Amino acid sequence: MVDELGQIFDSSGVVVVAHYEGLTVAQMQDLRARMREVGGSVRVAKNKLAKIALEGKPCESIANFLTGMTVLTFSEDPVAAAKVADAYAKENDKFVILGGAMGENALDVDGVKAVAKMPSREELIASIVGCIGAPASNIAGAIGAPASNIAGILSTIEDKAAA
Repeated sequence: MVDELGQIFDSSGVVVVAHYEGLTVAQMQDLRARMREVGGSVRVAKNKLAKIALEGKPCESIANFLTGMTVLTFSEDPVAAAKVADAYAKENDKFVILGGAMGENALDVDGVKAVAKMPSREELIASIVGCIGAPASNIAGAIGAPASNIAGILSTIEDKAAA
């Protein structure tokens, strides 16, 4: 269990720690489903084991958040888990974000919210592809436009010659 938690802390782009006291099983299943949709996961672990797993890890500073009934939400994408956790906390007052970590950087509640506002990996890829694709379509339009103009001129000349 400690090794598994250690791998989570090592390989995750972001880890968010929250209290979940009072959440029903259905609400936890909903949170897990939302995390799965973005490639993230939810893990409930004993705080003592999580603290042992954090020893020597870059995000060791989040150990002070591990008190009471805590749940870890995490994802490889450095934004996905924070987005889902922040959205879920807004909808459910029994899910309270305590903080988290992004690599070596510890995040307080405001830090998690700031990360949640950042674009996800998929959104960044889409915008980069859009930027790359836009000049190509502009070039194609510029190349195609004179040809249509020439075709129109030739058609006009043909009409005048026939008349």
